[in-house]
Amino acid sequence: MRITDLQDKAVLVTGASTGIGAAVARGFAAQGARVAIHCNASREAAEVLAAEIQAAGGSAIVLQADVRSVEACTTLVQDAHAALGGLDVLVNNAGGVVKRHPLRDIDDALYDEIVNLNARSVFACSRAAIPLMDAAGGGCIISTTSLAARNGGGSKSTLYAASKAFVSNFTRGLAKEVARHGIRVNAIAPGVIGKPNQAKTQPAHQLEASIKLTPMRRIGTVDECVGAYLFLASSEMAGFITGQIIEVNGGLQMP
Repeated sequence: MRITDLQDKAVLVTGASTGIGAAVARGFAAQGARVAIHCNASREAAEVLAAEIQAAGGSAIVLQADVRSVEACTTLVQDAHAALGGLDVLVNNAGGVVKRHPLRDIDDALYDEIVNLNARSVFACSRAAIPLMDAAGGGCIISTTSLAARNGGGSKSTLYAASKAFVSNFTRGLAKEVARHGIRVNAIAPGVIGKPNQAKTQPAHQLEASIKLTPMRRIGTVDECVGAYLFLASSEMAGFITGQIIEVNGGLQMP
């Protein structure tokens, strides 16, 4: 399927070296978009992805930054804008559980790491992108939230769930604020999705329980998330959609 209005769009995807972010970057490139693949620790994986996209005739560059830092987020967005010759779409995808801990055992350093990665990065990248998109006449911001934002998360991931709840409400609030500037702001809330680090972040018994509770009786794949991002980025298909959260969870939780 070809989404014609994504051709030549300048797209920055944070957390794009692996998992959902990599699939999203690949999906935008397949539509003819010029993609900036952000990475932090996984530079090698990001370079492999960029080479794959280029070999298929697409356009991709790699930008490295620690998005737990506000200053790094600002520089990342500015560098993407300069390298791509604009910024039409920002996908705030960087995030993760980091470490499962009972709340009473979380020290300030771990708190900062979880909140900075999942919440502060979305704020900082979006803030940096807004004036650039405004000057260009509009744009699109899509953030990755989570099913955890609605149900409180799995075992020992309260702070992660809370940070994703921030992302969901930040999406709604920002959408109201920037709509008059031609900027649409939405989010995707994946449920239980098969990712390379799944075994590290979710206990096997919890994963099995989630599958049993999911009407489709399986976990999703990263590729099954991509269509929602492409849909929201397309002005032709989603031009009157803003402030929305699209759930991709196989029916595990419904409105």
